[in-house]
Amino acid sequence: MTDPFQLPYQYYQRGDLIIGGIVNNYGYLSEEIDFQHHPNMKFTDELFSTLKYYQNTLSLAFAVKEINENPNIVLNMSFGFHLYDSFVNTRMTFQNTLKLLSSTERIVPNFKLRSSELQLQTFFRMVPNEKYQYAGIVKLLLHFQWTWVGLVASDDENGEKFMQILVPMLSQHGVCTAFKEKVQSLSQGMDHFNSWELIRAKFSSLMVSEVNILVLCAEPQTITVVKWLQYFYSLDEDIAENYAGVVKKELPSFLRSISFNNSAGDFVSFDENGELAAGFDVINWVTFPNQTFLRMKVGKIEPQESHYVDFSMDEEAITWHKAFNQVLPLGLCNDRCQPGYSRKKKEGWPFCCYDCASCPDGMISNQTDMDNCFKCQEGRFPNHNRDQCIPKRQNFLSYADPLGFTLAALALLFALITALVLGVFSKNRDTPIVKANNRDLTYTLLLALLLCFLCSLLFIGQPHPVSCSLRQTAFGIIFSIAVSCVLAKTFTVVLAFMATKPGSRMRKWVGKSLANSVLLGCCSLQASICAVWLCTAPPFPDVDMNSLAEEIIVECNEGSAPMFYCVLGYLGFLASVSFTMAFLARKLPESFNEAKFITFSMLVFCSVWLSFVPSYLSTKGKQMVAVEIFCILASSAGLLACIFFPKLYIILLRSDLNSKDHLILRSK
Repeated sequence: MTDPFQLPYQYYQRGDLIIGGIVNNYGYLSEEIDFQHHPNMKFTDELFSTLKYYQNTLSLAFAVKEINENPNIVLNMSFGFHLYDSFVNTRMTFQNTLKLLSSTERIVPNFKLRSSELQLQTFFRMVPNEKYQYAGIVKLLLHFQWTWVGLVASDDENGEKFMQILVPMLSQHGVCTAFKEKVQSLSQGMDHFNSWELIRAKFSSLMVSEVNILVLCAEPQTITVVKWLQYFYSLDEDIAENYAGVVKKELPSFLRSISFNNSAGDFVSFDENGELAAGFDVINWVTFPNQTFLRMKVGKIEPQESHYVDFSMDEEAITWHKAFNQVLPLGLCNDRCQPGYSRKKKEGWPFCCYDCASCPDGMISNQTDMDNCFKCQEGRFPNHNRDQCIPKRQNFLSYADPLGFTLAALALLFALITALVLGVFSKNRDTPIVKANNRDLTYTLLLALLLCFLCSLLFIGQPHPVSCSLRQTAFGIIFSIAVSCVLAKTFTVVLAFMATKPGSRMRKWVGKSLANSVLLGCCSLQASICAVWLCTAPPFPDVDMNSLAEEIIVECNEGSAPMFYCVLGYLGFLASVSFTMAFLARKLPESFNEAKFITFSMLVFCSVWLSFVPSYLSTKGKQMVAVEIFCILASSAGLLACIFFPKLYIILLRSDLNSKDHLILRSK
């Protein structure tokens, strides 16, 4: 029997130019002879057919008919075809190929093609270039963000080529290959499987637990399978598939000039290599309970220049399996790193597998799967979740702030108390206790303390050029007046008792002139320091963006830190001299002596300002301003309480002690 199946194994139509090809419409099962055992003498009669491939043959016949009947495509020339069936058998494929090359359609031993006989035959592709198919696979996986996939290909040359080309492309585009497997008989195509159950049974051993997506190379299409579920995609050529043609040498150049719209409305043309300039359809294979399939076109891959492809997908046209519950299946090695985290390499795993590390303090990540966290731009700081930057608040001591309001209230309260004390002393200015300690210095000291309390208000509120210039200079000058008054009162007490000694020459120094000289001299030096400060490097409003994580410090820059500490140092010098003199004079007769009170007041003053320096340097923003205001109020209140409250007690509550006779008696 030369043809045991009695089937048509070739298809022929006459024409000026003949398209030759090998097709796979029918196949039969047989054992391969490996010459290791006696061959099986039984010839199989198990024939199978592939309807899809027969449709491709009909497509070619239809295309040739359309071309021949359309004068706009080919003029004065007709096409024909001569197709042989390979029966999915390697030997038959080679045999029929030799028949196509032979003008006698006979297999001649030692056959050699001579150009004089067939004018140099040429093979060309009637399917899109496979490079676009690989690019389409990558586009499809990236569209659904599937980056952890398994590859399955036929165990032949095509499968090996598939692996060698696709794996580097996937890696280049951030897709990792969980495993690569080769299986037998996969090249027959997915149409050979009549049910999904058969597909799952064939590949169940490859569907490992951590991989949800498989990419199958089943010639002539590539299928992306979603694990365990009756659902998959395929990339189908949108023209007749897998024709290896034999034509005369002038055909490729002729094809380069052909372009037309087919009956489906698609534009058809050939490139400079004689390859069809067409793309692929993305097919959604929808399965039904009765194990039937429905092929739905849901996307398109169009070749572009420089080996790129244009990928489009109509997601609304996709029919997801009900098991997905309207959620896109995941093709990831691990869960994604959410905003606020960054990817951290997992040792010993591919780059698609990673751990998620929380962003460090002061840094954020605002997208999924970021490689690195980044700092916020100036003036912004990370929120609690570290996934976005929010504007920093301004930090300054305002009256609306509870701390600012409390300090302002205390300043006004102490100023009011000082004014009342001044009123009491002014009303009782002719009493012995007021006259005994230099009324003018007393009034000056009370006025200076009143201004000290009020000058603390300059430190509250948003800084501006005027308030910044007045803050430290007003504080320095007013406080120098107050301390100078205390120093002058100490001098007055000491000289007064020295002048009472017989034959003392100190009497000519006792009087208002000495006190005024001490007061003016001490204040003038401090005023000079402040004037130099304002003329050379005055304080100015400034902002500190970096000291606090969530706030912008709006502050008064001192301009010249050395000048600021010169002002404080001079005040400390005056306080030290006053404290020393008062301490030495503390044992003088008590009736006319307020050295004990001055000593204690200066002790309080020095203690407050010695603790101010480290506290001032260790705080930032409004807390630093609050520290200085507190020191101003505390030291001023200490002077007021230690020097004037004992006298105020006598004036208001023990008026019997406020008499000249009593003072003389006590002095004895």
